[in-house]
Amino acid sequence: MNIEYFIARRIAIKSERTFSKLIVRIAIAGVMLSLAVMILSVAIIKGFKTEIQDKVRGFIGDVQIYRFDLNGSFEKSPFVPNDTTLQYLKNNPNLQSYYPFATKPAIISANGEVEGVNFKGIDRTYDWRFIKKHLISGRVINFADSSANQILISEYTANRLKLKTGDSFLMHFVQNPPKIRKFKIVGVYSVGIENIDKNFAIGDINIIRSVNKWQPNQMGGIEVRIKDFTQLKPVADDVYANLELKLRSRSVKESTPEIFTWLSLLDVNTKVLLFLMMIVGVINMVTALLIMILERTTMIGLLKAMGISDFSVMKIFLYNAIYLVGIGLVLGNILGLGLAYFQQYSHVFKLEQTNYYLSYVPIEIHFIDVLLLNVATIVICALVLLIPSLLVSRISPLKAIRFK
Repeated sequence: MNIEYFIARRIAIKSERTFSKLIVRIAIAGVMLSLAVMILSVAIIKGFKTEIQDKVRGFIGDVQIYRFDLNGSFEKSPFVPNDTTLQYLKNNPNLQSYYPFATKPAIISANGEVEGVNFKGIDRTYDWRFIKKHLISGRVINFADSSANQILISEYTANRLKLKTGDSFLMHFVQNPPKIRKFKIVGVYSVGIENIDKNFAIGDINIIRSVNKWQPNQMGGIEVRIKDFTQLKPVADDVYANLELKLRSRSVKESTPEIFTWLSLLDVNTKVLLFLMMIVGVINMVTALLIMILERTTMIGLLKAMGISDFSVMKIFLYNAIYLVGIGLVLGNILGLGLAYFQQYSHVFKLEQTNYYLSYVPIEIHFIDVLLLNVATIVICALVLLIPSLLVSRISPLKAIRFK
């Protein structure tokens, strides 16, 4: 029989000391809340980063290829990729898809109002999955229907100009002389990122080719989506290295550094929060263990008088403390994961989309994160609890038995 474990279990289950019970409950509550907050913090930060990254990637791609020249405007110079470049993009196993695009500044005129946008032209190879997820009304462009110039506008633009799906308007393309085209709205989307919603409308790239008098196969750039975003830098570098001399490329992190710099700062906030929550849990357990030792001074003296070593007595209180930590971890997992899954499926906790790019608090739960948090809590608590348990060795059996 493990005598230390037996005594520790009797202390934990059969304790009748009112004060120590209160302290123990507070300690368990501290560990529970600390773990729950850590689980929620990691899940929210990871969910937030993933959602924002997906929004930016979904609209502008992971890597953009464009012609290298001295043109500093948003409207890129046209080019035709050679067969070597196209073959490389087609055969690269790290790439998910690629498609041509072009952009051109324009002004929408409707209902007595005007709004400046960037017309983004794409073709039938465009991956619509991202836009479909963010459609408010209508549908995506049907390239088989050439009877009308179809366009998708953002909810922001639609509200500004009092437009809806099915309405038509005139668009003035900015050039000398200006070109005017009539468009029919087939869909309204809302990405949730102000720079995208305020500045872009999506249409057929052939309209830009017609307005600019480009050749049928010319384009302003190529958007590339990769399979594994964690490998963005090596894949982007490889794409750059394999382009023809007249072309250059840049990754989505280089195109929107302000967003990804902001997201990287969230990792620092998470580390600080995890550190503080771990300290709260440890302090609670250390306090509880010290009080339990002081309240059991007489028992410690009796055990020592019976010949039990200091190390064995220490083990009794360490077993008891780890048992209480275990209870706190179980309750913390239930609370943290319960709230996380509840938010993941209900989206009950909302955010101001204008400020946070999202309308609700995002959640992304990974089993490995939860496991590591639990293991780290157990290990750190066990190591720190060795310090107050050393107090046992300084207790004299004679004085302890006489202690009241």
